[in-house]
Amino acid sequence: MKIIDAHCHIFPDKIAQKASDAIGDFYDIPMYSPAASLALLKSGAKIGTDLFMVSSAATIPEQVHSINDFISSQCRRHDKFFGLAAMHYQLPDIEEELDRAIALGLHGIKFHNDFQGYDIDEPKAIPMYQAIAARNLPILFHMGDNRHKHTTAAQLKNVMEQVPDLKVIAAHFGGYRAWEESFILPKSDNLRFDTSSTLWTIDYDLAHRIIDHFGIDKFFFGTDFPMWDPEEELERFDKLNLSEEEREMVFHKNFEKFFDLSPEKY
Repeated sequence: MKIIDAHCHIFPDKIAQKASDAIGDFYDIPMYSPAASLALLKSGAKIGTDLFMVSSAATIPEQVHSINDFISSQCRRHDKFFGLAAMHYQLPDIEEELDRAIALGLHGIKFHNDFQGYDIDEPKAIPMYQAIAARNLPILFHMGDNRHKHTTAAQLKNVMEQVPDLKVIAAHFGGYRAWEESFILPKSDNLRFDTSSTLWTIDYDLAHRIIDHFGIDKFFFGTDFPMWDPEEELERFDKLNLSEEEREMVFHKNFEKFFDLSPEKY
């Protein structure tokens, strides 16, 4: 069975360990690995991962161009990488950079608003989301945190009401450590979820309720590299009461459909 890891973070080798340590400090969780490309490939090989969706969020607008150059370069170097661009609402050339990201072969946008320091539904960010939606690019949002309030389900719901054509992947079952809030999100064909950074601590009854509420066809498998050992994440995923057909949907078929990705292309 093919496996697509729909949530991975990579950084240039010279800062990969520092970046991983910073993520660990932010969440007070020891990291599994430095956030380097070769480390990701090596760790994914332990479970036979066929494709990795890779990204890095821009904490300030000045980082956007260099991150997009880096992610696209890694995708050209490693054919198992499927890249997302960085973006920031304060970037002065948003439209031009979105077009450049597409030309670079990137497939969507990643935001981590807790790191970026502004609410998902910041009014000044709405034109940026409209520009993203106009280009049919999906957004992967980090969602939820019981310590921060930049990434709530209510904020995402507000954005999706204002930009109804926007395609969204709500990471971490729709809200890291705030999973009950995810039920207010719309049952929309434009909304997907991933399993990353969730199954290590969520009550499995709640996980099943979220899956049943939104539908198994709305979920992608993700490890949130460099946070977790992929073998442990797969073991956690295997504890979900899913049929083989449902597992195949989460592992790769849902992702392929959402991104219009032919299985023969990877």
